[in-house]
Amino acid sequence: MHVASAFPLELRQISKAFRVNGRLVQALEGVSLWAKPQEFVSLIGPSGCGKSTLLNIICGLMQPDSGEILLHGVHERHRLGRIGYMPQRDLLLPWRKLLDNIILGPEVMGRDLDEARREARELLPLFGLEGFEDSYPATLSGGMRQRAALMRTFLCRQEIVLLDEPFGALDALTRRTMRKWLLDVWAQFRQTVIFVTHDVEEAVFLSDRVYVFSPRPGKVIHELEVNLPRPRTERLSSDPHFVAYRDELLSALGI
Repeated sequence: MHVASAFPLELRQISKAFRVNGRLVQALEGVSLWAKPQEFVSLIGPSGCGKSTLLNIICGLMQPDSGEILLHGVHERHRLGRIGYMPQRDLLLPWRKLLDNIILGPEVMGRDLDEARREARELLPLFGLEGFEDSYPATLSGGMRQRAALMRTFLCRQEIVLLDEPFGALDALTRRTMRKWLLDVWAQFRQTVIFVTHDVEEAVFLSDRVYVFSPRPGKVIHELEVNLPRPRTERLSSDPHFVAYRDELLSALGI
């Protein structure tokens, strides 16, 4: 039996319902999961199964109807601002230059802006954004906008980072490049990541652990621990162990 305080994040029996057109719709039902320190955890399941709702609950944008969210073993109701969160859209402010968008998180948190700018400039090459710090979002490609939004999220230096389908709007080729790049960034920051995706191969490639959700109401129906060596490359997709993990997830999803 694990010791709860050892984990940065643990969810216990999280349930959430919404009233839609006078009818109660159960979005999540009895969701329990956990993440180890510096672990990359993916959530996968059909559209509408409550994955984004769960991220909103974890970061404190909404409260569950029942259940507990524990941070290092302590039940926490006030989580807003303590967990990094990148929603599906990049949400870059069109009137701010790239560098000013990137330091928005530290700015809102009241951190020293000169220090935030210095750190951001040092990290621009890692995020493939060097030379674009004075550009406006409208002039950037989709991949560059996503990297900027990810940089803004990681720069908040929160122990836990939530990423809600950050590559969902990208073409297949850009997406494959971005997921390898994301692992390189994560290897440097070493934060605990909760990553939502619809892509089974992406979940296996990125993750240490994958939770499979049922159709609404969302429940965890399968947990997969991915024991593949790091660092990982795209050649891993032909490895028999990778294929076995992929097939296990597909089976859990009923595909």
